[in-house]
Amino acid sequence: MAQHAPPTRGARLGRAVGAIGSGSTVSGVVLLLPGASRFSRGPLPPLARALARSGGAAGLVAHTVRYGAEGRAEGVRWAVEEALRRYGDVPVCLAGYDAGGRDALAQAGHEAVTCVVALAPCLPEVGAGGTLEPVKQLSGRQVLIVHGTNDARSDPQSSFRLATRAKKANRATCRFEVHSDGHGLREHQGEVVALAVDFVVGAVCSGRYSRPVTDAMAAPPPLGLRMPLASGFGRSLRG
Repeated sequence: MAQHAPPTRGARLGRAVGAIGSGSTVSGVVLLLPGASRFSRGPLPPLARALARSGGAAGLVAHTVRYGAEGRAEGVRWAVEEALRRYGDVPVCLAGYDAGGRDALAQAGHEAVTCVVALAPCLPEVGAGGTLEPVKQLSGRQVLIVHGTNDARSDPQSSFRLATRAKKANRATCRFEVHSDGHGLREHQGEVVALAVDFVVGAVCSGRYSRPVTDAMAAPPPLGLRMPLASGFGRSLRG
């Protein structure tokens, strides 16, 4: 495949975190999608570090996507193609926060994308043209949505409604609620990061999940879509 440099004002991948530099062969790529502003990264930086600790030896590598002037959707699509160009035919996980959470859900249709993590996703009540946000592209993917119940920026009910529609077409969809936490997911950041790591490593590398994730996947709506994130979840994953 020919290698083409992205346009000067186009999207970029941030520094690789994880398998690169450890001598491991890359077995999967996580693309971290920040929110709408340059400061809207939420729990993504600690998530990148935790993924490197827990998944680096298994070949997992993470990149933060730097959006270009072409727009967010185009930036995500470019990033997936760039990941495949660099690392070959590997599974790709889209993990986003805020507007990046919406991007992760909306751009999951690429055949290389196998799993999606949406943290406090900013979702409109309806999409373009007055239609509901699409969920067809989530079919066949492993999907995790995490939302704080006190989120004043993005209505938690919006992600619940989307998850309910997605679950009808894709049983591998789960949603966790972080009680008393807000949009930044700061009060329980350690638990949120540990949950996301457990999910991503399970989906991309090991094929195994913790019991709460397994139960959430198996539970019918609304139980598996309103799963409470337990305080102290994943203490052993945090350094």
